Amino acid sequence: MLHLIVVWLVSALALWIVAQIIPGVRVRDFGSALIAAAVIAVVNAIFGPVLKFLTFPLIFLTLGLFLFVVNAILLKLAALFTPGFEVQGFWAAVIGSIVLTVVSSILRHLVFATPGGWWSSY
Repeated sequence: MLHLIVVWLVSALALWIVAQIIPGVRVRDFGSALIAAAVIAVVNAIFGPVLKFLTFPLIFLTLGLFLFVVNAILLKLAALFTPGFEVQGFWAAVIGSIVLTVVSSILRHLVFATPGGWWSSY
């Protein structure tokens, strides 16, 4: 359970950082980032597989590059459901989804890959 909470906090922090870096991606406060991180996870879990299945031919033809568009659509969709989280424009969504993936990966690596950290016993 603690692992899930830490992943949620790391995802919210990554979203907060992306909102500070990318123009067009806005998060009102960290509470909104927490809600948005949860909504992004739900949207990715429900709509992600369906959208990826439906767009598989384009993903295949572009050697996976169309996944950037799929992730941008999912990010925009999550923003529609979340008060305090806003993504303005398609390119902000594409760049935001790329940067969110990179920042989230780096933060998760820092939190979970450090040997001997407090989380290693959970």
